Amino acid sequence: MPKPIWTPSLERLESHQLSKYARYVASRCGVDFRFDYPALHRWSVTQPAQFWTSVIEFTGVVCEGDLSPAVVDADRLPGARWFPNLRLNFAENLLRHPASQPAIIACDEGGTRRVRSFGDLRADAGRHMASLHGAGIGPESTVAAILPNIYDAVPAMLGATGLGATWCSVSPDFGVEGILDRLGQVAPRVIYAVQSYRHNGRTYDVSEKLASVVSRLPTVERVVIIGANPRNSGAACSLPKKVLSLEEFLATASGPAPDFRRLPFDHPLFVLFTSGTTGVPKCIEHGAGGTLVQLLKEHVLHCNVGPGSRMLFPTTLGWMMWNWLVTGLACGCTIVLYDGSPAYPSQTALFDMIQRERVTMLGLPGALIEGLRKSGLDLRQSHRLESIDMIFAGGSVLSAEAFVFVNERVMPGKPLYSCSGGTDIVSCFLIADPWSPIYAGELSAAGLGMNVQVFDANGTSVTDRKGELVCVQPAPSMPRGFRNDPDARRYRAAYFDRFPGIWAHGDYAERTSRGTFIIYGRSDAVLNPGGVRIGTAEIYRYVDCIPGVLASVAVGQKFGDDVRVVLFVKLAQDLTLDEALEERIRREIREGASPRHVPKVIRQVPDVPLTRSGKIAEIAVRDVVNGHTVKATEALANPEALLHFKLSP
Repeated sequence: MPKPIWTPSLERLESHQLSKYARYVASRCGVDFRFDYPALHRWSVTQPAQFWTSVIEFTGVVCEGDLSPAVVDADRLPGARWFPNLRLNFAENLLRHPASQPAIIACDEGGTRRVRSFGDLRADAGRHMASLHGAGIGPESTVAAILPNIYDAVPAMLGATGLGATWCSVSPDFGVEGILDRLGQVAPRVIYAVQSYRHNGRTYDVSEKLASVVSRLPTVERVVIIGANPRNSGAACSLPKKVLSLEEFLATASGPAPDFRRLPFDHPLFVLFTSGTTGVPKCIEHGAGGTLVQLLKEHVLHCNVGPGSRMLFPTTLGWMMWNWLVTGLACGCTIVLYDGSPAYPSQTALFDMIQRERVTMLGLPGALIEGLRKSGLDLRQSHRLESIDMIFAGGSVLSAEAFVFVNERVMPGKPLYSCSGGTDIVSCFLIADPWSPIYAGELSAAGLGMNVQVFDANGTSVTDRKGELVCVQPAPSMPRGFRNDPDARRYRAAYFDRFPGIWAHGDYAERTSRGTFIIYGRSDAVLNPGGVRIGTAEIYRYVDCIPGVLASVAVGQKFGDDVRVVLFVKLAQDLTLDEALEERIRREIREGASPRHVPKVIRQVPDVPLTRSGKIAEIAVRDVVNGHTVKATEALANPEALLHFKLSP
């Protein structure tokens, strides 16, 4: 049995929002789960109607209609329908808090800071609602954004969703084809955009890119430019009838903001796009009620967030973590937006801001934490981070060594949770269990209401064995479906073909007898030498701990009648892959994992390709190594890195 690296104190247990919720459930349902997370989780999945109804009541969701029935066709996956007699508005729920309470602190890498209260945000969102309403936007419309992580994106989204429109967004660093691959599928009528953005101290002009994109989107009627005056740009010359500054657009309103439109629980809210690393991105459509209730559950019960909390997750508008973060407004917390590089103008710039703003719930991409670990920084010596209540790691699963690093050099005595889910459910399958110890390299538990298991190849649920991560019951945040998929064929193929009636998430994982989970990598990237399945994370754990190794990527290469494991390593600038280092890499893998895990070929590369959310692009590398065409380089943050991965047969 491994030893936990953190155990909650009795004081923390008593004061946590999850404990308050458990007392609420005990008073309403007559069941007492005092600090027993496995028992609470079992109740949440065996009594889903009671559980999800209690979440709506406990978090005070603003709605109208009948909470009963909570779910229709509860045994259909896909096909279950949640709260069919309930109506609500997503934006209304995010804007319901006292006007004087701080809602958003928006910061950027240049030091600019902007603070807006809920009253300010409500007024700004109202102006967007009025102008969008005047432009004919309503429940059947889609509004899109090509924006950095700035304040103005939030009231624009709230204005659109307040009218019942569907919102989708991408980051301005996407290329023309990458933007069109996404927005071209959703027919937006209004686009909010910038003409330039800053990152890592450099300004990038995107006005020509914007003009090219809009000229190829025939449904667009308005382009609203946030920032510089569009009259001075090339975009304005190309699109004179469509381009307005934000100030001009907000001045077009002919009257006050209309009332929030309360619509069916499952009314479309967001379209999120898959990474596109294996082809044209899928357009995943999420419902308003499911997204709201699921994220209220995560923020309040799992992450202990509420009025007085300050929540940060550095993200772009091209990643679902922006939607996750912004929905934190629904529980009355203050969200902290950060626009720019987390390492500019200094390596600790993000943590300087975290300390200054006294962030309480800190979300960080797993790749950023792993990078900090490799840098050797000791933030205990340079920063006072006592305001932080917990760290939420998303994006990529953390290594055991990253847990130890955070515990020793970033935030001793505070919990770090590695979480996993994604764009597919705009939330998490695996998340913090606030009542239980934390084990290095393990994900605490399945989220409440999420019946997550691990299946072997025969579809049998297994414990302490590797297999496929699955969810065997419906949950409200599962998608309404994909856009442009009228018979749901693509939706079913994406998640339900492997095990009919079961959501297969695509992770190669293990559920331990303690109820924790270990993720070994994506199922489609699993290595298979000699017929033995190997998760890539099992290799990275030992390679990435070697001094001088900055990053690595392992793939399978077809070789004769078998597959051989090929490992690429990115080394510190002054290092070269020599025989001694190769031997150390092989020894560490052999002794830490097994002889089966040892790569047949090791090569040094100057860079490793990453998706725009910071994940290693293993499939793209595998395609290059095996002589296949990479389908969507637009999905990569640094596609030029692929040039270094060609191997001789």
